[in-house]
Amino acid sequence: MKKKNILFVFLVLVLTQLSFGSGFLIYEHGSAAMALAGAFAALANDPTAIFYNPAGLAWVRGTQVSLGGTLIFPAGSLSLPNWPDPNFQKVYQLDQTFFPPHFYLSRSLSQRLTAGIGIFAPYGLGTSWPVNYPLKYICTETSMQTIFINPTLSYKVNENFSLGFGVSYITSKLSLDLIRVVTIPEVWTGEIPVSLKKATGDSLGFNAGLLYKADRLGVGIYWRSGFKVDYSGELKLNKIKVPAAIQPYLPDSGQASTSFRHPNIFGLGISYQFTDKFLLALEGQYFTWNVYDRYVIKVEYEGGGSEEETVEENFKNSFILRAGMQYLFQENLAFRAGIIYDQTPQPAESMDPTLPDANRVAFTLGFGYTKDRLKIDFGYQFELFYDRTSPNRNIYPDQLGEGTYHTSAQLVGVTLGYRF
Repeated sequence: MKKKNILFVFLVLVLTQLSFGSGFLIYEHGSAAMALAGAFAALANDPTAIFYNPAGLAWVRGTQVSLGGTLIFPAGSLSLPNWPDPNFQKVYQLDQTFFPPHFYLSRSLSQRLTAGIGIFAPYGLGTSWPVNYPLKYICTETSMQTIFINPTLSYKVNENFSLGFGVSYITSKLSLDLIRVVTIPEVWTGEIPVSLKKATGDSLGFNAGLLYKADRLGVGIYWRSGFKVDYSGELKLNKIKVPAAIQPYLPDSGQASTSFRHPNIFGLGISYQFTDKFLLALEGQYFTWNVYDRYVIKVEYEGGGSEEETVEENFKNSFILRAGMQYLFQENLAFRAGIIYDQTPQPAESMDPTLPDANRVAFTLGFGYTKDRLKIDFGYQFELFYDRTSPNRNIYPDQLGEGTYHTSAQLVGVTLGYRF
């Protein structure tokens, strides 16, 4: 077998697993909004409006800064009832913690015009599994991170209506580890660790919004554009356990490239201040995940030559519903709570341990406290995924690899704000 053909098999198997479902979308980039279940488009009353609805920035007066982050603690397991070894019929994810930060700065340029900039990481996360579990040939560890730098302008048309627009520079990197079985006919068969480390790419995106406020009612509409990231990175084979006589048959590395498309996000939010103390906010979001139907993998081999392959994913458009409430115990102390229903765009056929996604519900709690120019917001979120069964890419015969995923996550967010 030629070197380049061995490498290409590795490449297809690695990149096929890099799915981007709702599980990779992080929407918690402001703890006040997080505690309200993300139903913030019709409020957007602090600098985090840059992310949630840029039109709200026009109501944020003076110079304000918000800084914080969200700790994410995922937990999951995989039941493999058909697996012959009972020791692997239940496998648990390894402990991981993620911390996507957020930073916002806004400044009023006039009575009607406000400018701001936000930095946040809305697509990310990953998974980690035991290196010896049955699906190690799909992945043992994955991670992905995106950073958005989002300058924004917002204009207050009149006392009731504003609009906003922003441009985002997006930089992204991803990595993946797995174990592959390689067979060189009549020569050797063995397992080799394979790594795709720090494949990087960048892109541009846009966001826009409208906000209407009158008396006790707020209505917000916003759009965050889809974007495409062109990734390039080095695929490496760890041949340390390969017999010396076999190593010349295997390449050391190759330069891999592909492009992934992310969806447009459309949102509509409504808020109503029922009393001076009680507020209710509702929001619906629609995601055009059908753009992630397929992608093309290209590889440039060490020593020359190239090849490409198309991989089918067939994601579906999806939606999220959000409802949040706020109650003011005192003028400077607010209690918040909410509920979320999140529909997955990922077909069961595309689901695997890289990121096992499913429909989910989430519950949120939090508070906000203001003291003079200082503001602190705290949010807690518990996510419970529906159990979901997947063929896991059919890598074993007789459905031996078919399994059911059980997933949950806890999120804790804090945002500090200061008004100059």
